[in-house]
Amino acid sequence: MTAYGGFYEVCKPQRGEKVFVSAASGSVGSLVGQFAKFAGCYVVGCAGSNAKVYQHSSHYTTRHTIIRQLILAKRILSYVALRHHVEGFPSEEDFEVKTGRLSWRPESGEVLVRNLYLSMDPYQLNRMKRRSPSHVAVDGIVPGERITAYGAGEVVASACAEYKEGDVVAGLLGWEDYTLFRPSPGVLMSKLAAGSVDDNDLHLKHHLSALGTSGMTAYGGFYEVCKPQGGEKVFVSAASGSVGSLVGQFAKLAGCYVVGCASSNAKVDLLKNQLGFDDAFNYKEEPDMKSALKRYFPDGIDIYFDNIGGKTLEAALASMNTHGRVALCGAISEYTDAGHRASPDLLEVIYKRIAIRGFLSWDFLTRFSEFAGIISDWIRQGKVKPIEDVSNGLESVPSAFTALFLGLNIGKKLVKLA
Repeated sequence: MTAYGGFYEVCKPQRGEKVFVSAASGSVGSLVGQFAKFAGCYVVGCAGSNAKVYQHSSHYTTRHTIIRQLILAKRILSYVALRHHVEGFPSEEDFEVKTGRLSWRPESGEVLVRNLYLSMDPYQLNRMKRRSPSHVAVDGIVPGERITAYGAGEVVASACAEYKEGDVVAGLLGWEDYTLFRPSPGVLMSKLAAGSVDDNDLHLKHHLSALGTSGMTAYGGFYEVCKPQGGEKVFVSAASGSVGSLVGQFAKLAGCYVVGCASSNAKVDLLKNQLGFDDAFNYKEEPDMKSALKRYFPDGIDIYFDNIGGKTLEAALASMNTHGRVALCGAISEYTDAGHRASPDLLEVIYKRIAIRGFLSWDFLTRFSEFAGIISDWIRQGKVKPIEDVSNGLESVPSAFTALFLGLNIGKKLVKLA
């Protein structure tokens, strides 16, 4: 505990840093050196004899064994839980960090993952409500209990032949520092290629954004639901978010004209100058959304990718062309206030023969690897730019999550744990 707390909590190491350990063959120093290697540092130690130098230099490479022993000896995990159900805007006070006990055993058939990154997703707020239509598709969250969420991590102990210590995985983990799971066909978990943590082109973060559920939602919703044709006019709401920022880039790759709306001028600048949107606007500066869309789309909208719902959906329908398509991805304006529910003009829908379809990323689960392969090629070729907004530490999860509903994030919101 002295070595772990002193090195990780006091020194706060970063990958690639240079570390010197005195009395490096002692009870504390010998562990610190191994932890430093595990953290990706360059480490040198001094000792009182050549024999000690030889003995402990070889030990510095056994990082998985050492960290596994430490975790299993400690047998305590920390996790973020709800204090109570949330019916309106979430606040940091709605959450608490709790501790529990690890129960991994060599005969359990389970895999223990040290979580590295956690995904923050707006849909989780609907899971936090006492009742929500979303509970038909995803389980509600029980106050006090662990919260499942998409994440990425490293296997530190495995009682399953399919996974080995050191494997990097992405899938359904939890808002916690360690997650136990039992592999089965119904568990969303995949092993990533060796070197994923350090890949400069396909960084581990990308596997939770463009190559994770956000990317699958954007790709499936745009190409499978909207079925774009070159030259069509596309409108994307919440266009600087984790999904919208990708949809706009996909639209450009499909040869479409694309306009996005966002909640600040800085985000508008990002959309136009970094992500290649043809135009963008700050919806907070537009008192009349219907007039704004008529101005940006004088020839009408063919595709609307909706992340907001409410009045924005109503305005978009008024500007849709005949046989337009609407992909209902999210309705974040309605998650916190039922009074903002959309009341679309159904005559617009009927006489323009507008197709409106709601969908979930899980609808395309069997095609995740196909979509990820295409998107990863685009990233490597510089055609798609993932945008990630990262907070640090498990204790930052409540503030990171609530930031989603205050418009404070840009791109995919993540929390880095290690």
